[in-house]
Amino acid sequence: MTDTLFTPITINTLEIENRIYLPAMHLGMAKDFEVTDQIVNFYTQRAKGGPGMICVGYATVDELSGNTQNIGAHADRFIPGLTRLASAIKENGSLAAVQINHAGRYNFSFFIDGKQSVAPSAIASRMTKETPKAMSVEEIKQTIVAFAAAAVRVQKAGFDAVEVLSGTGYLISEFLSPLTNQRTDEYGGSLENRMRFGLEIIAAIREAVGEKFPLMVRMNGNDFMPGGNPRHELIAYARALAKVGVDALCVNVGWHEARVPMIVAQVPRGAFAYLARGIKEVVDIPVIASHRINDPKEAREVIKEGYCDMVAMGRSLIADPMLPQKARQGKENQIVHCIACAQGCFDNLFKLKHVECLCNPLAGYEQEGENAPVVPGGASCKKVLVVGGGAAGMTAALTAARRGHLVTLYESCDRLGGQLHLAAAPPGRQEFAQFARDLEAQMVALKIPVVLNTVVDKSLIAAMAPDVVLLATGAIPLLPPIPGLELPHVVDAWDVLTNKVDTGKRVAIIGGGAVGVETALFLAEKGTLSADTLKFLFVNKAETPETLFEMVTKGSKEICVVEMMDRVGKDIGKSTKWGMMQDLGRFGVTTITAGRVTKIIETGIEYVETPGAENTGGATRQIEVDTVVVAAGSASHNPLEEMVKQMGMVFQVIGDAGKVGTAFDAVHAGYRAAREI
Repeated sequence: MTDTLFTPITINTLEIENRIYLPAMHLGMAKDFEVTDQIVNFYTQRAKGGPGMICVGYATVDELSGNTQNIGAHADRFIPGLTRLASAIKENGSLAAVQINHAGRYNFSFFIDGKQSVAPSAIASRMTKETPKAMSVEEIKQTIVAFAAAAVRVQKAGFDAVEVLSGTGYLISEFLSPLTNQRTDEYGGSLENRMRFGLEIIAAIREAVGEKFPLMVRMNGNDFMPGGNPRHELIAYARALAKVGVDALCVNVGWHEARVPMIVAQVPRGAFAYLARGIKEVVDIPVIASHRINDPKEAREVIKEGYCDMVAMGRSLIADPMLPQKARQGKENQIVHCIACAQGCFDNLFKLKHVECLCNPLAGYEQEGENAPVVPGGASCKKVLVVGGGAAGMTAALTAARRGHLVTLYESCDRLGGQLHLAAAPPGRQEFAQFARDLEAQMVALKIPVVLNTVVDKSLIAAMAPDVVLLATGAIPLLPPIPGLELPHVVDAWDVLTNKVDTGKRVAIIGGGAVGVETALFLAEKGTLSADTLKFLFVNKAETPETLFEMVTKGSKEICVVEMMDRVGKDIGKSTKWGMMQDLGRFGVTTITAGRVTKIIETGIEYVETPGAENTGGATRQIEVDTVVVAAGSASHNPLEEMVKQMGMVFQVIGDAGKVGTAFDAVHAGYRAAREI
């Protein structure tokens, strides 16, 4: 039977051999706008995986359009680097495109030597906290010419297509939106006028590159910006783009300022494909769906059901560059899925760091290559004992085995995955369990011996006589020195998240870090409507939308989080934190900051107000609750280090066993430790 995902598709005159499109993503890997070896190696690896087309970028069109970590396309001096990148992608099996863009008011002044950013109107950006300069008509015309010139450079460099970014809150979408365009000339006011800038850019590019060069646009299906473009305007814009010569549309979602989560794990897989369908219904050119399509099964489904013609799988191919090849070869059980944590791909960009990946420690480090293999049975081949089957232990075992070492992994519990299963317990975090399954599937594929339900001791180590021991024994809950911990209504957050204990109606959570917030959200959903029940009631109009909203956000518990610092969630990544904070408010979770719990009593807890943002400190207060949940963090669990030292073993301590950190830290530590064997 024909696989929908691997049937060819034509864009203009270009035949693409499959329906997987790697969209442009911020990588933070360019240097002074130049294509670097790091960029070439990153995309070479993805091209080997076999997507039909790879789009790089975004690339700049003038000096105000981006920053030095973006690929440059605003001057001829960048053509050699672009040519090298195009060749690397095409020589390794994929077609190649470049996305060109102008950031508009989303550019920070410190990125452009203190200059003021530009926009259709002088309306401050919530993202940059800066006010742009309103463009004159002459500057608008110059920018249109700059877009066309950049497209020609892309064509000269040997790329197969060019894509224009006309969404996400960048310059073209700023002209399109009444929220950011308050002009009174021919570029403002009516929808026809607000579309003019984008359409004139497309017309100029088409004239410059010719009729047969594929020209694509990535546009929003919904801005999710109150007061911005309603969906019907964006659909009208899509229709207009198709009429002026665009060959394909890639449907994006949201602005960077939007308060609807878009790329994180709480977004269901394929949730935004409906936006592509709304546009596909009105145009006769190929339409590409994007966002949270991380598995071939969902990709096939949205194509088969007519939502789109192709699927954009960006972060999915950061996590597993070989995803298309595995899908084509019937090895989908070996795919490492993007879990939408955003810890390496998006949070890094806020730190001005290049893209990395929790699930793929090689992402961004492709220049290091695969681990140098060892000769089986040779002097460099080691017998490796890995103690602990969490993220760090499995990553270490896989990395060592791929090099050719003889690896055995022991786990004291009855399943692999460790704290990944805890991370997967809160609502919208189920993808962490997928990562645990993905690592385990790779262990099976490599036939690495795994022994469960076994505590490693001195006699076991002596009997095995390993050359190297990797201690990945993880962490245990941290118990703070608070009187009353022994009371029967006190439970641990880990036990709550794994459903080992029950909690009462009124719950106090001690600790407002990541685990405390996740536990609060986990409990807040107790007693709310399930998705199936919500759909049933909504379809049958059994209740009003307002009542249904209340029923999915108001559970059966009253929850209070007490944090001694001045705010909750300090250790949560920026990409996911704001959404979790929104949910705390929606679900009615009370938060108390600058409050140090001093005693747990039979009726609840006592805390002292410490000096902080909300108080001057000193007052002692009580909260009456039925259950107290301790979420005070974790402590390293490392019972074997002294033993292996005394036995004279070569060893490394990795993951939380050495230093408590994130899943990202654990994976990367396991990878590095195994590389060093």
